[in-house]
Amino acid sequence: MNCLFINLGLLHVQYLHHSLQELLKIHQENLKMQREMVKDTQKNLAVQQSEITKKSHVLKESIIRKYLEIQAILDQDLRTTISHLEAEERAAVSSLDWLIERNWSLIQQIEQDLAEITAALDHVDMPADTLSFLSYLDHQGTKLRDRVPNVCKSSECSSMSLDETKDEQIVRLTNNMLLVVSSLTPIMKTLAKSYWSDVCLDPDTAHPKLLISPNRDCVTYADTWKELPDSPARFDSTLNVISLQSFSSGCHYWEIDVTGKTYWELGVTYPSIPRKGITEDCWLGRGDESWCVEFFDGEYSAWHRGVPHRLLVTKQFCRCGILCNFPAGSVMFLDADDMSPLFCFCAGSFSDSLHLAVCPGHAHNGTNAKPIVICNATSQPPPV
Repeated sequence: MNCLFINLGLLHVQYLHHSLQELLKIHQENLKMQREMVKDTQKNLAVQQSEITKKSHVLKESIIRKYLEIQAILDQDLRTTISHLEAEERAAVSSLDWLIERNWSLIQQIEQDLAEITAALDHVDMPADTLSFLSYLDHQGTKLRDRVPNVCKSSECSSMSLDETKDEQIVRLTNNMLLVVSSLTPIMKTLAKSYWSDVCLDPDTAHPKLLISPNRDCVTYADTWKELPDSPARFDSTLNVISLQSFSSGCHYWEIDVTGKTYWELGVTYPSIPRKGITEDCWLGRGDESWCVEFFDGEYSAWHRGVPHRLLVTKQFCRCGILCNFPAGSVMFLDADDMSPLFCFCAGSFSDSLHLAVCPGHAHNGTNAKPIVICNATSQPPPV
């Protein structure tokens, strides 16, 4: 009987060992399959990365060619315009050279006549042919009297000049060209303005120490806690407020005026951003739900998922631009003064709609008391 139990025990152990081996083999195969899947994904990502690089290179080359063509057209037009002006200048200068030469010849003739008269006066005795000499002088004097006024009249400055009417037209046309080029550049300004989307701030989301202007385009820190309904939408620890409008497709651009401020945070956020308590995710850019650029202590940094990216910006600009591109899954922050990019986040795709989000920060003893202002397209001055 004992042998039977022993055999059964051995069989059970063998069975368990075999079952364990089978399970390990299955798990091994699954891991191999998963490894291949990850490798394939890596390959696809590498291919996608390469395609993006190639497409970007082709696009940049095409744009560079267009700018070079524009530059070539302007250079050729400049050469043609200058050549016209130089041809006019050469003609006028050549005519004046001829007049100067003619006047010089006349001066030489007068000098010669003066020399003859001076020589005659130096002799006490008049020449034998006095009458002939006097007749000669009278004839020469008559010729000079007729010629000198004519030469002087034809040599007056007013008789030789450039075409001032045409020159004024050239100046006016080049001025118009400058205005047209200025109105179309920077190119990114023109493009961004075509994406401009008006938004207003949502007071129901504002921290109780934030003042929202009546038209909801301006937020200011106030060191007084307002008694407000504690709705789920309201931030209660971070000085944030988000836009009433949200966006889930297309391209959208906003400009925010931060003139005179020493601290601020600007960005975009999913509606799911935490709004209660002291968790770091409530701050813009600290969690997965938001992206932001921060200005603090004279330095700029871009934030997402709690990871800071220090920006090498040396000047304190007045306006920050935010370009949100749903087709590309990207959020770009710009120095709106000259449209130079500050930082670009690429999410690939957004999982939810996005709100504009701002944090004006504390007043810091009055050094940061200025408001943050949303610059809506309808309030912008027309292009020059």
